[in-house]
Amino acid sequence: MTKKTVSEIIIDTLQAAGVRRVYGVVGDSLNGLTDVIRTRDDLEFIAVRHEEAGAFAAGAEAHLTGELAVCFGSCGPGNTHLINGLYDCHRSRVPVLAVAAQIPSDEIGTGYFQETHPERLFQECSHYCELISAPNQAVRIIEAAVQHALTERGVAVIVVPGDVTHLSIEAPESRLPARGRTATLRPADADVRQAADVLNACDNIAILAGAGCADAHAELLQVAEALQAPVVHALRGKEFVEPNNPYGVGLTGLLGMPAGYHALMDADGILMLGTDFPYKQFIPTDARIVQVDVRARHLGRRARVEVGLPGDVADAVRQLLPHLRPRTDRAYLDAALRRHRDDQHNLRELADGEAGAAELHPQHVARLLSELAQEDAIFTCDVGTPTIWAARYLAMNGRRRLIGSFNHGSMASALSQAIGAQLAYPERQVVALCGDGGLAMLLSELLTLRQHRLPVKVVVFNNSAYGFVELEMKAAGTLEYGTELDNPDFGVLAQAAGLTGLRVHDPAHLPDVLAQALATPGPVLVDAVVRRQELSMPPTIEGKQALGFGLYALKALMNGHGSELLELAKTNLGGR
Repeated sequence: MTKKTVSEIIIDTLQAAGVRRVYGVVGDSLNGLTDVIRTRDDLEFIAVRHEEAGAFAAGAEAHLTGELAVCFGSCGPGNTHLINGLYDCHRSRVPVLAVAAQIPSDEIGTGYFQETHPERLFQECSHYCELISAPNQAVRIIEAAVQHALTERGVAVIVVPGDVTHLSIEAPESRLPARGRTATLRPADADVRQAADVLNACDNIAILAGAGCADAHAELLQVAEALQAPVVHALRGKEFVEPNNPYGVGLTGLLGMPAGYHALMDADGILMLGTDFPYKQFIPTDARIVQVDVRARHLGRRARVEVGLPGDVADAVRQLLPHLRPRTDRAYLDAALRRHRDDQHNLRELADGEAGAAELHPQHVARLLSELAQEDAIFTCDVGTPTIWAARYLAMNGRRRLIGSFNHGSMASALSQAIGAQLAYPERQVVALCGDGGLAMLLSELLTLRQHRLPVKVVVFNNSAYGFVELEMKAAGTLEYGTELDNPDFGVLAQAAGLTGLRVHDPAHLPDVLAQALATPGPVLVDAVVRRQELSMPPTIEGKQALGFGLYALKALMNGHGSELLELAKTNLGGR
């Protein structure tokens, strides 16, 4: 037992958990903690410009490494700024611990300056949120928080008043008995046989695979071969399912393509592996469904599942394989693969441009980034149209990674997540695909790149609009309103911030500009001026969407937007 301050207990425990850096913005309520970090050679405080960015960065690090990542927020606004980023971490199920400082302990409940109640604020976006109100609580609470974040795969929060961080107590060495330990959850044999009976009774089976297949790629291919089944992936599963997959037919859902959509919708049997795919309209209601998920609470919550198997995907598939009847008929699989080849051909045709044009096709930007980036590059992408182009054009190979706010759907994640990715893997190329709206929302983090000399490559899809919101408005039959962005030259802005800044709008110059950006040492921003009227079509159009676009067209004509409609038609209906 050694006498330690509460700050020392917290920092010692974080280091015992393998934490190498802490993201945050300093504040007086954090002084006890940051003063301890200052004295540690193997722990660094990463000063970001906004706590939300710190939470996103921590989430990216946790996503890539699977280890605990940490962010700090000072009392009051420092806490509330953390919330959005922590929501994203929690919904993405990555292990992040947040330290939320609190006002002086004897002022709690008095309406004191900057007073909030963090235990309530973070309750919805954490597995664990507790207050350290006295030094004798510190060891158990910080260790419990670490264990919750690691074992539950989500966010844990400790709340500590600034004055309490300076108090001392005799404390033992940190112990985290769950760190580094793993266990395999496997379904009961009888349930596996029942699942096999369902699949054996089906003629045309498709597999829907998600992020739960991260460590089950070999087993995924084995069961696809056994079932002669096309493999459709959910967005979070792209980086794990797509590489070296001869059965892959692409993405389904709102960002998907026809091959993935039809492979599921035309099937009479579906095997869902490690996915909590949220869009029930893209799952047939009359198919017989078997679902495997390590989180039993996810079984059947999106579709009418006939047999749910709580378990690790790789182990469950190994159990299932001996019970599946042999199949030699590849007709359904081959038809899906032909559709997928057609999809790929159509996507390539869109991903180009004519020399001398005033704007780029965003597909062209994404395709070239995929071709030029390193084989182990880490990509981050903002929500909206950057996610569409990333999902459709970035090629995953088993070494590349792709991170985005795919569950929480928050703007402004890409740049901040790139910060965490680059710090976690300083030797790897990190490329952030940012929307102009997303970049502007946390524009301050360009200064974080400068301050920490992080060689992140930022590519801005600059269409001077909230492009995906405009598309949603058109699909609903309304005229776009409040979506236009009066943007600066982001390349010049980046130069003013001390980064290398480039701007490109002519397709003929795009390959050289992107190659230059990727080869330039240090942080680089490319302002890619892309077409605003670029329609990203979903794999199928519902009647109400077709009606919505028709209503939009009528309103646009009546309100003098005929030139925009003509440009939209030229761009997206083969008239260019």
